[in-house]
Amino acid sequence: MKKSVKGIIGLSALLLALGGGAAALLLTEPKDGGESSSSSQSEVEKQVKILIYDDKVKGTDPETGADLKGVIKSVKVKNSTDEFYVVQNGVTENGSGIIYTFDGYQEVNMNNALIGTLANNANGLTSEDVVEENCTDLAKFGLENPEITVDIEYETGTKCRMFIGNDAPVGDAKYVMIDGVDTVFTVRISALANYSKTLDDFVETTMLKSPDVYPKVEKLTVSRKGEDDLILEYDKSSDDEANRGGTSSTHIMTSPTFAYLTVERATDIITGMFGLSADSIYAVQCTESDIAEAGLKEPFCSVTMECDDGNDYKLLLSEYFDDSEGKSCYAMFEGGNVIYVLDAEKAKWVTVQPIDVASRMFVASYVWNITDLSVKSGDVSYEFDITQTKEPGEDEKLTADNFSVTLNGEDFDAERYRKFYSFLIKANGESFALGEDVPSGEPMAVLEYTDSYMNKTMKFEFYEKSALQALVVADGESKFNISKSYVETLIENAENLKSDTEFKTTWK
Repeated sequence: MKKSVKGIIGLSALLLALGGGAAALLLTEPKDGGESSSSSQSEVEKQVKILIYDDKVKGTDPETGADLKGVIKSVKVKNSTDEFYVVQNGVTENGSGIIYTFDGYQEVNMNNALIGTLANNANGLTSEDVVEENCTDLAKFGLENPEITVDIEYETGTKCRMFIGNDAPVGDAKYVMIDGVDTVFTVRISALANYSKTLDDFVETTMLKSPDVYPKVEKLTVSRKGEDDLILEYDKSSDDEANRGGTSSTHIMTSPTFAYLTVERATDIITGMFGLSADSIYAVQCTESDIAEAGLKEPFCSVTMECDDGNDYKLLLSEYFDDSEGKSCYAMFEGGNVIYVLDAEKAKWVTVQPIDVASRMFVASYVWNITDLSVKSGDVSYEFDITQTKEPGEDEKLTADNFSVTLNGEDFDAERYRKFYSFLIKANGESFALGEDVPSGEPMAVLEYTDSYMNKTMKFEFYEKSALQALVVADGESKFNISKSYVETLIENAENLKSDTEFKTTWK
């Protein structure tokens, strides 16, 4: 659905005369008049004319050598659906061109490059050919009551009015007249196409531009009616390359539960607002009524992105609805003045769930950040203490040689401890078990360790859930469902710690 143009300045009802500084028509010189072939002769006979230029401006461009055509101050376009008043709105960064926008829409994120074509395409517009001079039957060209009228005013005050009629039957062109000249011309359609567009076509569909350098997203919050907030936060430990917490993502989930993130799934959720492009426009300079009708006064979903450059963005999203393209939703930035339509694939925040972005790895600390670790099963306990005994050399990484390890108070091979830990971090939850009751019985096993870098102790209890599944309870709350055979392999590997038996690294 699209809204009609509001508040555009109306066109003058007076016809603009061409005399006294009006835009002129120039006949170009034919090429190689002596050509004898029929195809060449046809090209020679075409009367190509410059239809619009400022006859008060004289001279040539020193860089190109082309005749100066003047600078357009404003353009008024009236077509079958809308009226536009194009005005200057500054100059380009390098100062070589004029930026144009619609009067009354300076505060709307418009496609100024596309708007600029309404002025730039008119300036120096040339005909493809002369169709009929001294024309008295304008109806056959669609020029008796033309669908499109274009008024041009130059900075010098020179004015011109152009009428655009029907498509010509051949030549990919349209019929055109200049007010005050009773000659019908053809002009290539590509130069005239944008005068037929609606207001919505000129609204910038990129909702938030992609920056050259992305700011750091400190926090992203997805809020939906009736659900706990999904909160993804920047993990400050990611600033230290040596202490990335065992995960490649620079962010972690802090709500509705703590979880590490899978970078390929989480990145688009975290930074997806940048470069987000709408499929269409619902309302421009939207009113409170428009916002309510789109379901954004009390939005189903809101996404808040807090960046380290001091900019925060809040995207409001409606529930999905079915349209001709599939599922879509309405979207706008809080405090904005344009309501967009996004297809469901782009509006992924409406349905994203924690399991969609979370890594199912729950043991993810860097091995040499751990100061103590224990595995308990029944009455048996295996307790490690890990101490760094020497600093690595310059450009060296920490290895087992830098640590001493004890198991239940006795010296233990640091490299064998590392291999045991490498088995632990292969654990992956099969699904979330958030909100499930914690069983009252004894767990199959308990894993607990302290991460010195995070200054945090983590405890995981594994409960039998079925013949094939176990429940992982993290710090007293149900967290994941996991393969029961992993827990059985964990217990078996712990029993083999003091032997020379190779640790199992796979399970069913």
